Amino acid sequence: MVAVVDYGAGNTRSVRAALTHVNRTSVLTSDPDTLLNADFVVLPGVGSARSAMAHLEVSGAANALRRRFAEGRATLGICLGLQLAVERSDEDGGVACLGLLDGDVTRLGDGRVPRLGWSVVEPWGEAYYFAHSYAVRTPDATAYADGAVAAAQRGAFIGVQFHPEKSGPAGLAYLDRCLSLV
Repeated sequence: MVAVVDYGAGNTRSVRAALTHVNRTSVLTSDPDTLLNADFVVLPGVGSARSAMAHLEVSGAANALRRRFAEGRATLGICLGLQLAVERSDEDGGVACLGLLDGDVTRLGDGRVPRLGWSVVEPWGEAYYFAHSYAVRTPDATAYADGAVAAAQRGAFIGVQFHPEKSGPAGLAYLDRCLSLV
């Protein structure tokens, strides 16, 4: 079973639709026990770091995600989900995050903000859809797009700044590859 974390915002409908497209059943939840027992968890993107972290802490989902990480259980963070995985975000005046990855989140300073559109992720050579105003800085980065971290991984946590659920065939193939790990 795939659990999609419900923190009161986010792109949960499109993530769940993409999971259905790759033949995976999902449940939308913030229940800690369900998150701990799921085969795979998706922490989706879109929203504010402060409100997302507040909901995750109050619901107990934050501790469940930390425990999954400590136990080496597979979790995928998408966009804001990647940003929530680091230690701290500058968004909303500063927010303590989950601390799964080393690093922080800062507001984009170059180019158009928010950054919207397709970019090639290197070294993968595939284009994915991005929509963000903040970016992760982490030594756990594994891929970049236009000079910003596009993906990061530590242990069983994988995070991406792009939206695989909005990235057409390449995004669905990426989701399928992640899910094949469990």
